[in-house]
Amino acid sequence: MIALGSDHAGFPLKEEIKNHLQQKGIEYKDYGCYSIESVDYPDIAETVALAVVQGQCDKGILVCGTGIGVSIAANKVPGIRAALCGDVFSAKASVEHNDANILTMGQRVTGPGLAIEIVDAWLAAAFLGDRHKRRVDKITALDRKYGRCLSEEKIDGQ
Repeated sequence: MIALGSDHAGFPLKEEIKNHLQQKGIEYKDYGCYSIESVDYPDIAETVALAVVQGQCDKGILVCGTGIGVSIAANKVPGIRAALCGDVFSAKASVEHNDANILTMGQRVTGPGLAIEIVDAWLAAAFLGDRHKRRVDKITALDRKYGRCLSEEKIDGQ
């Protein structure tokens, strides 16, 4: 199952992606937003990221105006490897080499036709493992190292 989310700026493209997934028979859960009314993208990104890391969904797709904000926000959740992709090659490589579990895109920079091609390439790609696994394991180690550090500082600081 795919976790979908967007802010108001990404809402129209998210709806295009949702329709495409429906037509292909791919299950998804829409975590909002549900209109062009203003919302804060970090809230949506966190909700989608948690759905992925907690195993409620296998992967996630996030859309905002540029794709940058949701990418930054989602990557703050340990275990998330969100990749901002504006082309098919990067989408495929983000999974094959980096085991990306969230795809992010920008409504204002990626047209719907290309976005659908990116989604299809990203969903069809598989992690290659091998030498790439060693590198992804190092990313996971950074999550553990700094995620734990930040959590302890917050607890001690309050």
